[in-house]
Amino acid sequence: MYAAGVVRPLQSPYRPEAAARMLSVLRLHSLLRTLPLGGALLLAASVAAAQSTPSQVPAPSTPVIRTGTQLVIVDVSVADHSGNPVHGLKQGDFVLTEDKTPQDVRHFEEHSADDKPVGPPMPAMPPGMFTNYTAVPADSTLNVLLIDTLNTPMKDQSFLRDQLAQFVKKSKPGTHLAIFGMGMRLYLLQGFTSDPEVLKNAVEHKLIPRASSLLDDPVGTNADVTNMSDVVNDSGGPADAVASLQQFEAEQQSFQTQNRVRYTLDALNSLAHYLSGFPGRKNLVWFSGSFPLSVSPDPSLTNPFSVEADMQDEFRETTNLLARAQVSVFPVDARGLMTLPALSAANSGTQYVRNPKAFSADVQKFSQSQFDEHTTMDQMADATGGKAFYNTNGLADATAKAIDSGSNYYTLTYSPANHDWNGNYRHIKVALSDAAKAQGMTLIYRRGYYAENPDGTSKTHQSAVVSEAAAAAPSSAANYVRLAMQRGAPTPHDILLKARVLPVSDKPDDTLAPGNTLDPAKPIKPPFRRYQIDLVALAQDLGFTKNADGTVSALIEVKINLYDVDGALLNIVGQKAALKLSPDRFKLLLQSGVQYHTQVSAPAKGETFLRIGVHDLNTNRFGAMEISTARISRLPPAQPPAPAPAANPAPPKP
Repeated sequence: MYAAGVVRPLQSPYRPEAAARMLSVLRLHSLLRTLPLGGALLLAASVAAAQSTPSQVPAPSTPVIRTGTQLVIVDVSVADHSGNPVHGLKQGDFVLTEDKTPQDVRHFEEHSADDKPVGPPMPAMPPGMFTNYTAVPADSTLNVLLIDTLNTPMKDQSFLRDQLAQFVKKSKPGTHLAIFGMGMRLYLLQGFTSDPEVLKNAVEHKLIPRASSLLDDPVGTNADVTNMSDVVNDSGGPADAVASLQQFEAEQQSFQTQNRVRYTLDALNSLAHYLSGFPGRKNLVWFSGSFPLSVSPDPSLTNPFSVEADMQDEFRETTNLLARAQVSVFPVDARGLMTLPALSAANSGTQYVRNPKAFSADVQKFSQSQFDEHTTMDQMADATGGKAFYNTNGLADATAKAIDSGSNYYTLTYSPANHDWNGNYRHIKVALSDAAKAQGMTLIYRRGYYAENPDGTSKTHQSAVVSEAAAAAPSSAANYVRLAMQRGAPTPHDILLKARVLPVSDKPDDTLAPGNTLDPAKPIKPPFRRYQIDLVALAQDLGFTKNADGTVSALIEVKINLYDVDGALLNIVGQKAALKLSPDRFKLLLQSGVQYHTQVSAPAKGETFLRIGVHDLNTNRFGAMEISTARISRLPPAQPPAPAPAANPAPPKP
């Protein structure tokens, strides 16, 4: 929900609205085929280093709808009786109420993945050559796959990997995906990409099954688990000792479950914070095996209520953060169709011989566990506008349906008639008008929100409302750069780029490349592997200004960040520069592109990630790409670039 004032376009500020980028794309194609890197105009030879930065940099033009009240945004997916998205509905086809009170829809917009034009495919690039061009539509929805290894047995993780491999093979062209993993913490496996080969490589080589230390059966064998209470009972120990051990074991299990819930919610909170930097709707497909929000009392124990736990407050905090970041969650039970563990072939059943009542108790416990876990999945989906998938082995199909549903939707915006921001939960209901209702359509949307005061700070919970100032203020240049240069973030392509990145030598060295700046708190240590970066930007995408003396000028910045696998920043290289060119040299620049050459030192061992960006400081446009050093570390060393012509060649002698 947005606070008083603004409804922003549902797209990233650096996924431009450009309706006619075809000409620039064709120019880039030509540039990629014909330009020999190193033989054209060098940035370093063509500019004067800027001594100061403008106090204020214009942000991209972003149309807004200004009002004087708080606004609630509801994304609604509509499907027919076969589950296919329904398009072409009008604002009058929807009836929206809040706590049974009709609301006036102030803004209505349809989003359709099918209607977005996909650009021409990029030709195959030679080894070591990269570009940020993508055929993905400029305002396509972002999708995140979250692999929950904390709550999922290893056997089910392996099944999930096979299913995701099938999904990647059959996914629609242009699907924009990132893959995160979750154990005791959140970690990035693959940043946002629409390249099917990159996604295939990530699924096949990065989705490695991991054992959870907080699961009773981390492998997923369903084999007998012998507890100390069973041993004491079998040996004829006293009944009070057996009861005490059973109480202790149940409390330990409850403690482990609560820890899993806390770790899970912390990871979802971190992901919500990360995704909140990118405006527009995001779809989170969360693959998990076991996530109960509460632990019920166990009547078989001496103290049944000692194991009881309820995490509703923490859950509310998480769903508020997700709603604020405009993230719709689609939970998927990674275990597929479940059978009673007591009937598993891996289970000998000897405990049921000793205690005939144990079988019925285990059946009841399993049924209650399934109910609690699936209820939690439904609650998460309802709170964020997604849909839960369980009791199915078709995980690939569930993933495709989730992304399809989240990419085809209608946005309804309204100002609540109730202005009492008392923190209470308000129910949202969206229905179809009589004419549309007769066609048997189903609707998916978030079912409500907590009415926290948008002008103040909640005492107990993170508000799902942003302040008016935060909603209305344009992104600063510094914040824009921070978001665009994050590891794994969507690659902005306001400015089209090409880069050749190759090792300088096939052997490590102990010296840091010139101009490199390491993190002083945790500097990387030699040996290093040094990489040569030859970068070219399409000059037509930069904002040049014509001066009174006939020259043209621009203010740009090149940034190169090196990250480790955990997203920690290791090394920074870059240059801020002011271009001032004569008409003749400007014509040369339009033909050859703006080039920049540098070297970056990375740890000789382990995978790291280069984030390369070009920022136009006058227009706040950005282009960036991300490259894993694992893709280039074994390539043949680079040849030194050819010398560039002097920036201001001396006139010939008479």
